[in-house]
Amino acid sequence: MKKTIFYLTACMVISFMAVSCEVTEEESFDQSLLTGKWKSGTLFYKYLADGTGGTWDTSDDVTEAEAQAFTWTLVKSELTHIHLLEIGGSVPKIYTVTELTATSLKYEDDFGVKFAFTRVSI
Repeated sequence: MKKTIFYLTACMVISFMAVSCEVTEEESFDQSLLTGKWKSGTLFYKYLADGTGGTWDTSDDVTEAEAQAFTWTLVKSELTHIHLLEIGGSVPKIYTVTELTATSLKYEDDFGVKFAFTRVSI
């Protein structure tokens, strides 16, 4: 009886360890799909192929010509924006991309805030 309990316990421990050791591969997205203009309500983001871009919100009476500049990188599913301030300095923002297709962009930040955009133009 003691041997049976010992073997059952050993099997359970091994099975838990095998599950916890499972390697999950981070999803990777094609950064060429990111280039273009994206819209969510009145908020716009424009990603250029050279890793630069701009963001503006038409509800604040800001046009594309007045967009706040940023640089961006997309490595696997990690999207990094570095917003360049007019007064100097920069503000980094890091997101995890959850969906990137020819027409849809979705990502979230570390606080669980989700963003969803639709492609307006290339």
